[in-house]
Amino acid sequence: MASLQTTTMLLGVGLAILILYLIRRDHLYLMHGLFWVVVAAAAALLGAWPGLVDRIAYAVGISYPPALLLLFACIVLFVKALHADMVNTRIERDVRRLNQRLAMLEADMESPPLQSPVSQATSNYHD
Repeated sequence: MASLQTTTMLLGVGLAILILYLIRRDHLYLMHGLFWVVVAAAAALLGAWPGLVDRIAYAVGISYPPALLLLFACIVLFVKALHADMVNTRIERDVRRLNQRLAMLEADMESPPLQSPVSQATSNYHD
């Protein structure tokens, strides 16, 4: 049992180090990295104190402690997926707006410049 606790704790610490490295190298956005650092810290915490799950499950009224872990994991993954969809929607909206602005700018550049009636009158006067 001690080797499982040590392995879980080392995996959590290793994952946290990897996430911090990816954030530092700018391969992972800071806000997404913070989420994964929290997940790694939870894994390290549960590896260090495995009885913590039993105590929390007992306090909540769950008779089978591993079910609490599965429930918590499902909730976290649901929230993460929902957040990812919200971010993707915002990015798609911003890209669509930028494409519209670019199309308007390209249309302005392709159309000949309009002369005002005053400038037309002055150009005809000098001819």
